[in-house]
Amino acid sequence: MSKVYEQVKGCFESIRDKIPFEPEVALVLGSGLGDFANQVEIAGEIPYGEIPGFPISTVAGHDGKFIFGKVGEKKAVIMKGRVHYYEGYEMSQVVLPIRLMKMMGAKILFLTNAAGGINSMLEPGDFMMLTDHIAQFVPSPLIGENPEEFGVRFPDMSNIYDEALQNHIKAESKKLGISVKQGVYIQFTGPAYESAAEIKMAKILGADAVGMSTACEAVVGKHMDMKVCGISCICNMATGISKNPLSHKEVQETADRVSKDFKKLVWNIIAEMPVFF
Repeated sequence: MSKVYEQVKGCFESIRDKIPFEPEVALVLGSGLGDFANQVEIAGEIPYGEIPGFPISTVAGHDGKFIFGKVGEKKAVIMKGRVHYYEGYEMSQVVLPIRLMKMMGAKILFLTNAAGGINSMLEPGDFMMLTDHIAQFVPSPLIGENPEEFGVRFPDMSNIYDEALQNHIKAESKKLGISVKQGVYIQFTGPAYESAAEIKMAKILGADAVGMSTACEAVVGKHMDMKVCGISCICNMATGISKNPLSHKEVQETADRVSKDFKKLVWNIIAEMPVFF
């Protein structure tokens, strides 16, 4: 048994009796979705602090608990408060929650985040569906001993974000009349916002939006053969594109402004997911 699998298994066994059902979907809440769970029929909650060896988020505004509930008829485990690499955790700890939700039974990984816009076609308040990502500026979560119980040593990353789920997202956004753009997300370590030169580099590499999470989680989800999808809420324009100094306050204000549509969009995407997933 690999050390990674043993650790995740230990976390799972410590909460097995508190898990109310086997979830179909694992949802990671980013900024703008913090109170998404308020509209869910909650079947149970597990604070991260009750799970031995589980990383705890230290970011203001990020609660730390798993919420189990139904989104429509879909059973979901919702991660309210994610852990970031910049908080000082090893990357294996950052992605441990994703592995744990897979062990709970989730087959679909739905990632959301707040991001900075790089592409000039984006503006604060937009939603961007992830079609691909660039993750070379953070350590790979797959470095080290490979947990064979979860996936192969050299996993294919040619279609990280599931094409059928992308089509589903486009269909639901059209049905709701909510505009969703699409593009490539790049993850940097943070916690400092990127320099203008770094954003210029990211643009040359093909990135449309930038953030400090998500890509590493998607890699692990794909490694475990989960179907992955993701949506960014563009909360500001990146350094060198925005004329104003960047601040977390601006991110929160934009996320709050569009949270109603963001919650409606995410709800419908999950509730209407085809049953064959």
